[in-house]
Amino acid sequence: MLVLRLLNVVAPAYFLCISLVTFVLQIFVFIPSMFRDPSTTSLFSPALLHGALFLFLSANALGNYVLVIQNSPEDLGKDLNLGRGAEVAEWLDGSRSPGSALPSTHFCRLCARVTQRHDHHCFFTGNCIGSRNMRNFIMFCLYTSLACLDSLVAGMAYISATLSMSFADPLAFLTLLPHSISQFFSGALLSSEMFVILMLYLWLGIGLACAGFCCHQMLLILRGQTRYQVRKGMVVRARPWRENLQEVFGKKWLLGLFIPVQNVESSYRRQKEK
Repeated sequence: MLVLRLLNVVAPAYFLCISLVTFVLQIFVFIPSMFRDPSTTSLFSPALLHGALFLFLSANALGNYVLVIQNSPEDLGKDLNLGRGAEVAEWLDGSRSPGSALPSTHFCRLCARVTQRHDHHCFFTGNCIGSRNMRNFIMFCLYTSLACLDSLVAGMAYISATLSMSFADPLAFLTLLPHSISQFFSGALLSSEMFVILMLYLWLGIGLACAGFCCHQMLLILRGQTRYQVRKGMVVRARPWRENLQEVFGKKWLLGLFIPVQNVESSYRRQKEK
């Protein structure tokens, strides 16, 4: 448990550090290098277009990241007067009262609360993902993967211009890291260039991981399931996929694709207000 609590602090700090480093490289290294192209006008220069795209992706990624943290799943233990800690966990497991545990609920020992439609505990946000913040979490994964892809393309263009190399060969990117390490220790490669090359592989890994996680979550939503239900082998009631999507994204889902906003139309909230 101590290791998990430590990871709950280290993972968000790691994400924020990567975000800060990416922002600095984009604004102060990659974008200024694009102004060297004299063939484009100032209004439609690659620097301005790329800068606007990067800021849009970053604002959505960080905005949804903050909303995931702010919109914590409701503590059902308080509403049902079940107590806290081990007592709630025993109640959900059915060891202190007859019957089975509540469907779609789970007691998280790290957050110390019972959450509705629990999916999983995200260490990078230090929060549980449930009914209130699932849409913001998916948008966070989507825009983080796009921001990493954007940074990867910009970084490759910078390295290509700086080291006078071409990435036309698919093997060029795979062999870039070992060649760069040997050149760095031989003194032929600057530390700043080596740092950018390492960031390229980091952006690739984070981008692929977030994209895969986002696709997996969307597949579960279409089925009307959560990761916790799949892991526990729970059977869910079959519903049309449109209802499953609307339950998570609401009717104004299009607005959430471009602006990080809170989802206020989940069916669980409407039932709670009634």
